[in-house]
Amino acid sequence: METNNSVPSRRGRPPKIARSNADTRALLINTGLAVLTEKGFSATGIDLILKSAQVPKGSFYHYFKSKNDFGLALIDAYDSYFQAKLKRHLNNDATTPLERIVLFANDAKQGMAKFEFKRGCLIGNLNQEISHLDEPMIDRIKQAYANWQALVEQCLVDAKKQKQIPQSSDCKMLAEFFWIGWEGAVMRSKLDKSSEPLTLYTAQFLRLIL
Repeated sequence: METNNSVPSRRGRPPKIARSNADTRALLINTGLAVLTEKGFSATGIDLILKSAQVPKGSFYHYFKSKNDFGLALIDAYDSYFQAKLKRHLNNDATTPLERIVLFANDAKQGMAKFEFKRGCLIGNLNQEISHLDEPMIDRIKQAYANWQALVEQCLVDAKKQKQIPQSSDCKMLAEFFWIGWEGAVMRSKLDKSSEPLTLYTAQFLRLIL
């Protein structure tokens, strides 16, 4: 007589998978980043993220007090990730400052193409949902932009020192201008499913500052 030792899967609840607390929290954040760089924060329910991560709802509220608290953690994680990406390119002394901007843009184009232009910038996506976000999230988004602008500003200061751009250039203003336009180019690339908007924007930005 044969014995069926298989255990039927439970409906409506993710299976329990042994993970450490740090692993579970990191998994939720990484899954949230993957989902929310593609979908809107307000329209995305926690259940979708839990299903993708195979984590029960009770575990989610062990790490995050609310969806907004989760959103703040996502912004922190994305900001850290993106600053590291920017520093890898913009602080690269092996190339000229303006070439570093081109290398960053090329990296971004490759990243968007890898995910078939379905994913964009988490901060840019959230920026489109300001009316649905609380003040702590809005303030954190502004801080992320400020962090990124500071890195571009320093790159432009280096370009000025190397006489790649005019000495009269206002590097702080140009860095802010860069991100205002860049986020628009990212959204257009998602719409067109093409890297051409990023190519066009980068070329025109460099032409402007030269």
